[in-house]
Amino acid sequence: MHTQPIKMKRGLLVLWSLFYFSVANADTRNQAKQPLEFNQLRVSRKYVQGKQDSTPKNGTSPSVHRGSTSNQREQDKIVCMPGQTGVAEFDQYAGYVTVDAKAGRALFYYFVEAPQDPSNKPLVLWLNGGPGCSSFGSGAMVELGPFSVHSDNKTLYKKRHAWNRMANMLFIEIPAGVGYSYSNTTSDYYNTGHYIPELANLILSKNRATNVTSIKLKGVAIGNADLDDNLTLRASYDYYWMHAMISGKAYKAVKDKCGFNGTYTEDCQNAMDLATQEKGNIDDYDIYAPICQDASNPSKSSDSLVFGDPCTNHYVSSYLNRPEVQRALHANTTGLGYPWMDCSQQIFDNWKDSPETMLPSIKKLISSGTRIWLYSGDMDAVCSFISTQYVLDNLGLPIEAAWRPWRVDNEVHSPLFIR
Repeated sequence: MHTQPIKMKRGLLVLWSLFYFSVANADTRNQAKQPLEFNQLRVSRKYVQGKQDSTPKNGTSPSVHRGSTSNQREQDKIVCMPGQTGVAEFDQYAGYVTVDAKAGRALFYYFVEAPQDPSNKPLVLWLNGGPGCSSFGSGAMVELGPFSVHSDNKTLYKKRHAWNRMANMLFIEIPAGVGYSYSNTTSDYYNTGHYIPELANLILSKNRATNVTSIKLKGVAIGNADLDDNLTLRASYDYYWMHAMISGKAYKAVKDKCGFNGTYTEDCQNAMDLATQEKGNIDDYDIYAPICQDASNPSKSSDSLVFGDPCTNHYVSSYLNRPEVQRALHANTTGLGYPWMDCSQQIFDNWKDSPETMLPSIKKLISSGTRIWLYSGDMDAVCSFISTQYVLDNLGLPIEAAWRPWRVDNEVHSPLFIR
């Protein structure tokens, strides 16, 4: 980026991501193919080759939002979110950062300050994966931002555990073509990529090259991550078997036919397909959660009280397509970013910069002394805790603290080990 949307007095930056696919509800990716299918596409190298076009879209000249200035900051300030009840105890901003003026490429951002002493709080950059899913709609509005949307699709409620209570949160919809982010050059939608470890290494290398710490990178946290194609795919089927989601026969066929070593035969593909069919229609990202059956008539079952409303992403999508909301967010409503969608099928199909593994980038970060946290929820079957364990085993890091139960208020929530 050429400019920082909002400048903080303290430049501490934490890169935080639900890497590749991971979002709270599976329905948030209904516009994109299933991630398990995407992994199978990646390992077999079946990429969709998009038409290349370096001309501006619709023959128009590039029209972009310029970088932030003090004046731009005031223009980007959100006076009040439509449907917001009461006064927010924090400032929030939304708009664009121009990343390529010639191409007319601009990325949409949503920035929300901490309610108390924001100038001395760290800045967290949150990026969702997908690939091609929205960090704003999925990350901020569904998962961890200050607001989410009621079932009426137009009024908001405050989230009790919003992360801006502890830090200033910056959500960016990446790449161009996701959410409200856009480009006037069509070829930009066919050359997409880059992941959190790569971004972190770029920040460190730029700091070294200039001998100036322009960005004080404090650490990197990557959650429910597809960090290595082969390990992630192998772990998914291990997870299905461990959670009684597939038969022993199907699991044995996968183990016998698939080496998960980069070569995937037709027999292996058939075995994986059979196992995938057996597990049935469930939310692969939260296997015990209910599935949204009808967003116009949301369920109020006890499951919804425990896991949250599974139709929330539909309410968010409807809300972000309301004209008054788009005006309040200063969103561009022409081109690929309109209507707003939580995931972009076009970006998904044309993901180019997609290394098979992030382990070399992670090892490079470790050698630089950068703090990294790899974490996983235990109900995600796609990018499961098992794949995270496989990655940790591969990295061969020394164990600083032995395995122990993780307790909150003296109640065991999940196993925890630290490396």
